[in-house]
Amino acid sequence: MAIKNYLSTQQRVAKILLDIKAVTISPKKPYIFTSGIVSPIYTDNRLLMGHPLKRKEIILYIAYLLKEKGIDPEVIAGTSTAGIAPAAFLSELLVLPMVYVRGEKKAHGKGKQVEGIMEKGSEVLLVEDLISTGKSSLAAIDAIRSEGGKCNTCVAFIDYGLKDTAKKYKDLKVDLFTLTTFEVLVEMAEKLNLIAHKEKAVVLEWNKDPWGWGKKAHVAKEKEQSTDY
Repeated sequence: MAIKNYLSTQQRVAKILLDIKAVTISPKKPYIFTSGIVSPIYTDNRLLMGHPLKRKEIILYIAYLLKEKGIDPEVIAGTSTAGIAPAAFLSELLVLPMVYVRGEKKAHGKGKQVEGIMEKGSEVLLVEDLISTGKSSLAAIDAIRSEGGKCNTCVAFIDYGLKDTAKKYKDLKVDLFTLTTFEVLVEMAEKLNLIAHKEKAVVLEWNKDPWGWGKKAHVAKEKEQSTDY
């Protein structure tokens, strides 16, 4: 099916990530996250590094979003490891200092968790590639704040829109902005014939109950494989 030229930014970002297989959707052979969640969708936005023109387009979308929302950071921060590359590309475009945040403090040297130059009181924008449970970016925000930075805004490529995730950012008084959403990704995947209409419904069900979806999928698979003679 041909895709019309006038796509929204959310649709365009979704199409780029699906085209380069940074996002793959596989309801029949789901993936397992480190959190233990069984998922029909998997994202590896590091693949964007290998596509210079497409990564530039996405970074420009982030810059436009910042301008539209009136966000004027003094430092760009990236989560380790997936957020480091987009943070670097964005900081280069905006001509701003960049830091990256380790998953935990170093056990040697100065024991830092935020690497780079970040003056106390600096307005820091955190760049993340994906928001699912929010665990990594929220931990990074806490680390930035504990080292004196003001981090009240996070920008990501994708938000899976999982239950209670948005509340976690609100509770920490962090504004979360994303370029595209789970629903838009799934809609675009269907338009590109990457999933069938029936599969789309199955994938959307995951979004409502990510922890329980895997159990339901396993039961459904067992029923499908069993045959009464």
